[in-house]
Amino acid sequence: MNPEASQTGHESSQTAFSAHFAHEPEQAKEPAWSNDAERYRSFGQAIEGLRREAQAKVGTEDLNRIKRFDAFSRMLEAVGRGLIAAGPGVLGFVVGSLALAAYKQLQFMEIGHTVLHGAFNRVEGAGRYHSKRFRWQVPIDEPSWLRGHNGRHHGLTNVAGHDADIHFGPIRLTEDTPHRARNYFQVPFMFLVLFPHFTSLMNLHFAGVSDAVSGNGRGGFDFLEDDSKTSKRDAYWRAMRKFLPYYAREYLLAPVLCTLVGALLLGPAAIPLLLLRSLLGTFVSERIRDVYSALTIICGHVGEETATFPEGTRPACKGERYAMQVEAANNYEVSHVLSLLCGALDLQIEHHLFPTLPTNRLRELAPRVRAAAEAHGIRYRSESWPRTAWKAFVEVHRLSRPLPGEQHGASQ
Repeated sequence: MNPEASQTGHESSQTAFSAHFAHEPEQAKEPAWSNDAERYRSFGQAIEGLRREAQAKVGTEDLNRIKRFDAFSRMLEAVGRGLIAAGPGVLGFVVGSLALAAYKQLQFMEIGHTVLHGAFNRVEGAGRYHSKRFRWQVPIDEPSWLRGHNGRHHGLTNVAGHDADIHFGPIRLTEDTPHRARNYFQVPFMFLVLFPHFTSLMNLHFAGVSDAVSGNGRGGFDFLEDDSKTSKRDAYWRAMRKFLPYYAREYLLAPVLCTLVGALLLGPAAIPLLLLRSLLGTFVSERIRDVYSALTIICGHVGEETATFPEGTRPACKGERYAMQVEAANNYEVSHVLSLLCGALDLQIEHHLFPTLPTNRLRELAPRVRAAAEAHGIRYRSESWPRTAWKAFVEVHRLSRPLPGEQHGASQ
């Protein structure tokens, strides 16, 4: 939280928080609470009970499950790269690219995102699946992700001054980031730049490079300590220490190996075509993963009905914090296969309540979380993925223009 926030600002944020949650609990007929404090306390107890129950079940079975998914994804990588390089014609290239994209998606979401949240840290024999030891095949620096995503975003979601994900480069995602001239272009930027290059831009965001280039849009920095050359140099180093090995593997080592193996089967004359197919297939699979991941994440966090909070907002108790997490997220309904590719982020509400639980446990808890939220009058949103996406796009478009009474910073 911004250390310059005064006690007066804190009190006003508490007022804003109370006003946001002052709606009547439509579903909460029985039992009746005499005031909101009792209602939130009861909600906190219900959610805590679910968390403790699920956490007690996490063990070797969950760890073995993620190991199987990891092995399966790596099989997809081998099959995908082989088909891309030496598969039969266009069909082989397309199927190979999809298989490679599925590998990358599983590594990012169902496997990597879950492991880096510490889902298996308490399981005996976690080994490389411990969050401090895990390295994912995604171009995002792990320590920067842990600090920015686990700490800042999950600490107080959609709270200005704490959650750095309420803005993303030239895109503002809530009203609490002031409008700037470049926000007029955030819709085309989102579709043409952010979506197809999502993971690499996330690395620049969490490493602090975006801060070094243009600040955070709110007159400060999200991840830089200060405006010094040393801080900026450190940000570029954090980004490059992941970019260099990742892209060396994806665009040099893997394509060359696939090309050499293919040449043994098809002869040396096929080397130029094999290498070209390998490079192009890698590029296509990267774009598929990035677009799918961007759509997965933006739908879970953005929408005019999605709660956002002014700087300095602090919940008075655990139950209020849980209520904030529920109302600052969106669920959307997809098949089980798509949920696996989403890493259970189609259940963004449950993920924000229980970020350290494995995805299979989130899927088990979802109906009970919804029942608890509705019983306590907490707004729980769950709609189809297309409808949720449409609402997110509409909100991004709405925020691309100055709102009534708002003036953009033309010089910023």
